[in-house]
Amino acid sequence: MKRVVRITKRGKVKDVYPASLNASPARDEVDAKVACIQALIPIALKAVEEELTAELTRLAGPKHHRTGGLPGVVRWCRQRGSVYLADQKVPITYQRLRNRLTRQEVPLSIYQRLQVPREADAGLFRKILLGLSCRDYEPCAEAVPDAFGLSASSVSRRFIRASAKQLQALQERRLAHYDVVALILDGKTFAEDEMVVAVGVTLTGEKVILGFVQTATENERVCASFLRALLDRGLRIEQGLLCVLDGAKGFRKAIQTVFGVQALVQRCQWHKRENVVAYLPKDLQATWRRKLQAAYEEPTYAEAKAKLLRHRNELKLLNESALSSLDEGFEETLTLHRLGVFRALGRSLKTTNCLESVNALIGQRTDKVDHWRTSDQKRRWLAAALLDIEPRLNRISGFRALPVLRQVLQIELGAKAQLTEQQVA
Repeated sequence: MKRVVRITKRGKVKDVYPASLNASPARDEVDAKVACIQALIPIALKAVEEELTAELTRLAGPKHHRTGGLPGVVRWCRQRGSVYLADQKVPITYQRLRNRLTRQEVPLSIYQRLQVPREADAGLFRKILLGLSCRDYEPCAEAVPDAFGLSASSVSRRFIRASAKQLQALQERRLAHYDVVALILDGKTFAEDEMVVAVGVTLTGEKVILGFVQTATENERVCASFLRALLDRGLRIEQGLLCVLDGAKGFRKAIQTVFGVQALVQRCQWHKRENVVAYLPKDLQATWRRKLQAAYEEPTYAEAKAKLLRHRNELKLLNESALSSLDEGFEETLTLHRLGVFRALGRSLKTTNCLESVNALIGQRTDKVDHWRTSDQKRRWLAAALLDIEPRLNRISGFRALPVLRQVLQIELGAKAQLTEQQVA
């Protein structure tokens, strides 16, 4: 026996007839959603009917009256048609008008506007992005009485069109009006490709999606070209920039090549710690993870460096490879400590976690794709996911200290530039 549901005045869903023996919580939830849609579509159609009636009265006058409308305009016949409610095409029967003087049909502007699915691509786009596949869309649409289902190919074309607009918007967005004080770079894997994403942190703490580049590996040439493209789109670095990176050497070389003395690098302490402990036996990894974490959590540069140096001496006797890993980029893991802002901004900028959380949200929207067919498909899905995520991103913790970071960056980079000039001279 099929399950029939009814919506009460308080919005609760109740069974009219018993559920079938093979009912499940998931099916119950779908049935409840369908019931809600069934209740909403008649309301929307009633509003459409009222708008069409108002326009008919304005053009042809009240029904059964010969005056009140435009000269020569009369009701003609009724015809079957359809309108879009959000992204759903719904059949209706509407009244046509004719001008007896010109012997031409008088179009209904309300009906013509409802013929064009202005928000259809956007609405359907969000449904596909948030979990409804193209193949599932048609049966979901057909579950609603009086609604036309959309084929998988039709849904796919509309999603491609909507996501292509998102990709173009992200690629062409100007960056000059963003006062970026920190830049976070990290990669996310799409099949055999790596998508390097850049997130900017403004002086007021907001996170901004700056762009992304598709690459096989995080190599210096591709990353440098990507950073130059950000500069071409208006990214301002003349007041100094803190770049938060993982251990990828390609990122580091690209920053040095493109930004030069205008940027300082904060190496991700989490990646550094994990790289070091990976060389150690499993029974020692937890202990050394705690040791390195405690050292990096020291509030001042002197205290953190002293602890790390003591651990370095221990590692020298224990594992030379782990020691080499700790030495590589040692000072750059303590950049926030050296600038004196670790206590305020360490939680947000000592690691690439800001971008890792973005990557997790991307995964919620893209991991459902089993097979990536083309590069364009990957880029469209990623751009769509990033622009959907961006408005939901919170300001970083400790954002009130970002003006202080700007000041110490300018002092540090000014001294660094002066030293470079002296060396050249």
